[in-house]
Amino acid sequence: MAWRRPYSERPTSSLGGNERQAKHPTTAGGVYISEKGGNDAPATYQDASGAPIESESPLGYSVGPVTITLLNITMMIGAASSILSGTGSVGVSLVYWTLGYLICLASGAVYLEYTAYFPSRSGSEVVFLEQAYPNPKWLFPTTFAVQSVILSFGSANATGKSSLVYCIGSSVNQLHMTVMAKYLIAISGHEGTNWQIKGTALACYTLATLTLVFNTKYAYWFSNAVGVVKICTLLFVIVTGFVVLGGNTRVENPKLNFQDVWSGSSNASAYGFTTALYRIIFSYGGYNNAFNVANEVKNPVRSLKIYATTALTVVYVLYMFANIAFFAAIPQEEIKGSDLTTAGLFFEKVFGNSGAIRGLNFLIALASFGNMIAVIIGISRRIRECGRQGVLPWTTFWVSTKPFGTTLGPYAVIWALTSLMILAIPAGDAFTFMNDLNIIPNAGFNLAMALGIYIIRWRRKQANLPEPEFKAWHIVILFNVLIQLYLLVMPWYPPSGGQYAGDVSFWYATSAVTGIAILLACGTYYWFWAFLIPKWKGYKLRQELIHLDGGAQSNQLRKVPIADLEEWDATHDETGCRIDSSVEEIQVDAKFDGSSTDSNRGYDQKDKKSPDTISDALV
Repeated sequence: MAWRRPYSERPTSSLGGNERQAKHPTTAGGVYISEKGGNDAPATYQDASGAPIESESPLGYSVGPVTITLLNITMMIGAASSILSGTGSVGVSLVYWTLGYLICLASGAVYLEYTAYFPSRSGSEVVFLEQAYPNPKWLFPTTFAVQSVILSFGSANATGKSSLVYCIGSSVNQLHMTVMAKYLIAISGHEGTNWQIKGTALACYTLATLTLVFNTKYAYWFSNAVGVVKICTLLFVIVTGFVVLGGNTRVENPKLNFQDVWSGSSNASAYGFTTALYRIIFSYGGYNNAFNVANEVKNPVRSLKIYATTALTVVYVLYMFANIAFFAAIPQEEIKGSDLTTAGLFFEKVFGNSGAIRGLNFLIALASFGNMIAVIIGISRRIRECGRQGVLPWTTFWVSTKPFGTTLGPYAVIWALTSLMILAIPAGDAFTFMNDLNIIPNAGFNLAMALGIYIIRWRRKQANLPEPEFKAWHIVILFNVLIQLYLLVMPWYPPSGGQYAGDVSFWYATSAVTGIAILLACGTYYWFWAFLIPKWKGYKLRQELIHLDGGAQSNQLRKVPIADLEEWDATHDETGCRIDSSVEEIQVDAKFDGSSTDSNRGYDQKDKKSPDTISDALV
């Protein structure tokens, strides 16, 4: 590609504030572009096909140490009953909590090394997969983007039966709406019908979304306040648990569950242990939430290293003690079989049906509300980054931060899909099935991320790029690989009672097959729009850098006719920027608002019509 003008020969300018310092070819045929964001991080060296660095985050820089810590804590919540049911004993369930902590520490190290490579990019997995696997071009971004949008409700089908008895909410938006709805109704002294719970859950979720829509900074403040309430509630549970163990409450024989802590573990099956491991990882699911907002964090690598680790450790300690409190007050069989949340059952055992229960119920409902907010924030940043990669139609809808400086488009999609799940998904099997649907896709993407670390290390070495601020140990990455392989293989291992003895009434591996089908559907979608449709209609896809009002920047995939392809390639660099623009032209382009004018699109060659966007091919 000798016709491309090197960066050193172009006018020195800052396109929208970005510092395009140099390009760094690799022996693998790729090109790294170095750019510096506005969050006090070192320059980001990324593949030229990646979404652009937003030198000044249009979402601001409101994520400090407190927000990092509480954003993760608010999202990480434990599932006591399902883990106890899977492991069969109190002792093994507590060991699993420690195992989950170690797994998440190892996974966090992988996330942190990726963040050290791309410190000025939000969206975590979206960015990591984009950069680890730039070829085939747009394959991983497309697959992850479509899967993320399809499952962006975060399994938030909040009206199912509480078969997984969660402790003060749920970890990834799973049951927090059910918990909040049931507790709010319980405060009034009623159980509530199925549709009353659905209506209350929908109202809660709508309120949580509206809390985020109008102001990012204030939304973080509110989320932090609710996180503090959640921590205080947990501390109250822990202190109460110690009082119970001291024998000064109405609970009889509080040490019963601790007399033989390993009793029952021999009866647990491989299927049960695997299910418990899924639930443990699920329960710690918020440990990486703050990585989704890395470009909103000043000095992100150091900050995330300290405060994300602190959040994970605090949650581990709190939930170990909280589980001990639960085991002190509630017999094992009641924990496994109750339709109440574990916290609610705990308060009932300790305080009876006194009026104080209503106040405690409100605290749990408020904690669940904070969980909703934390989950929506994380998912919205991932979906926005998918849009900035250019692989979703209607780029502006996903990327723009107008009119309130928030991710309005992703919020709208998350709310719509979640509302659909609230209203459409019935209790029982359907809930459990939707809950397990993410297992295979998530394990597949996490395995690709762990292996992708070595690909990025190798490519950067070939390009003679500087070492990152943080690198994970080889043993930690290998541990991640083994865990993800286990999670990919074990869903196919049948339960001891036969093919229909799993956690649903139908075939035990239905969710695994469906998860693979979703990934195949994403791959089919990619093949159609990236290869088959362009071949039929006589064009090639090329990325183009666009600028939207409010400082947002994005790639947008363009359909360039074959006849115009040579001219397009001769006038645009690897990032999709025109290479024949003067300093003045570039600075003017940076002020445009992303409308469909030829001057903003960068393809204004004489009287030629600008190529259509990729969205036209998908309609």
